Amino acid sequence: MRYLYLILMFVVISGCNQQSLKKDSQNQEFLITSYDFQIVDPSTQQRIDVKALANKLQDVDVVFIGEYHGNHASHLLQAQLQSALFVQNPNQVLSMEQFTTDKQAVLDAYLDDEIGEKVLIKQANAWPNYVGSYRPLIEFSKRHFLPVYAANAPIKHVRCVGREGEFYLDKYKQDEFLPRQPFLNDDAYEEKFMSFMMTVSNSSRNPKQSYSAQLLRDNSMAETILSALKNHPKSQVIHLNGAFHSDQFLGTVALLKKRNPNVSVAVISPVRVDNSNKPKYQPSDLERGNFVYLVTKQPANYQQAKNRIQAFRAMFKQSKSQDCI
Repeated sequence: MRYLYLILMFVVISGCNQQSLKKDSQNQEFLITSYDFQIVDPSTQQRIDVKALANKLQDVDVVFIGEYHGNHASHLLQAQLQSALFVQNPNQVLSMEQFTTDKQAVLDAYLDDEIGEKVLIKQANAWPNYVGSYRPLIEFSKRHFLPVYAANAPIKHVRCVGREGEFYLDKYKQDEFLPRQPFLNDDAYEEKFMSFMMTVSNSSRNPKQSYSAQLLRDNSMAETILSALKNHPKSQVIHLNGAFHSDQFLGTVALLKKRNPNVSVAVISPVRVDNSNKPKYQPSDLERGNFVYLVTKQPANYQQAKNRIQAFRAMFKQSKSQDCI
């Protein structure tokens, strides 16, 4: 009886430990891999999962998912949320900063199975991280016959506005790939951008012209999103962009609302954490969007200033070698 009692106690204790481990695995307070993220609802400061997030977004017209370009956790969240939102509303449209409006025909050709992925990547100037980061979202849209909008402004126009200023577009007023209001402004966004430029020590860049180029991107994306809503009534638009374009409801979000205040939007913003074992955020981080998600930091591109300077010089040298005609 004594041995039987010990065996029963062992079984009970083991069962309790397994339940505890299962609970801990669901409510982990750490980010194990670079793909892990934690979603936080600022209204309650509670962590929620993707399904719960999707449920809270079901009646929103446009869902902005801010990203840190190349961050695995950002891209995994985007793919999972796209799928979860589709279950609720199959009338879905994907809008992407990562493709420019002048490449829409190439993107459509790929979605219609007229060209292969290698051709898409080359002809549409897909970003270097396309395969690992954006392929899952494009393929999901393709599989379910969902529209995908190339939302960003053409690269050449953005580059030349940044180099020569807003007047550069005067000769392209009839360009169908440019927004009708390319430089519609938002004061709060301009202040934020200029503050950011103060931290970038590169005298070769004109802050005003750089901001004009930024506005061209944001206005292009804002008008593209409105076109998607008009062309696909009752659809929910998922828009992907770098976090700077949507954090604090500025950038593309603010310029979209200026055009149509009645459009309902929700902003999902990433927050980098210093300690992946005990991820923490500041109260101000919760102001970045309707929901935020915690991710680990990416490796530094350059540790030494000389390497960073060389890279910037090479980039600007290449940009200057391209004509603005």
